[in-house]
Amino acid sequence: MSNFVFGGLSFFTAFVLQAQNESFLKRFEPTLVNFLMLSFLLFVVGIAGVLSRRSILIILMSIELMLNAVNLNLIAFSRYLQLNQADLVKKGLAVNSITGSVFTVFIIIVAAAEIAVGLGILVTIFRNRRSATDEIDLLKF
Repeated sequence: MSNFVFGGLSFFTAFVLQAQNESFLKRFEPTLVNFLMLSFLLFVVGIAGVLSRRSILIILMSIELMLNAVNLNLIAFSRYLQLNQADLVKKGLAVNSITGSVFTVFIIIVAAAEIAVGLGILVTIFRNRRSATDEIDLLKF
């Protein structure tokens, strides 16, 4: 038992000593490319959900996933512009780094309204027809 405790302590002290060495242990800081790839994957999953599913609820959730991918893009570019604002001003480009956040808030508000209206229509169709997916083409008329 004492060997296990001392072995754990020696492992912990070795880890602390390695963490103090800045060149050995570097922090992972995601870049703009990491966020763009994550956003792309979220958007592709959302498109796949919209195109392959027949359930209205899953289609609405997939649309929300696509909107969140767009929000992630806007926030990532906003942060990128904020970090590089001095360099962009030197090149003669005037940028406002808060624009992405403002658009993100508007997208969240529109998405909430879209879900409220979509679920209202879905509940109405289900109450009248007892099926929400079979006769969804009635909305055309």
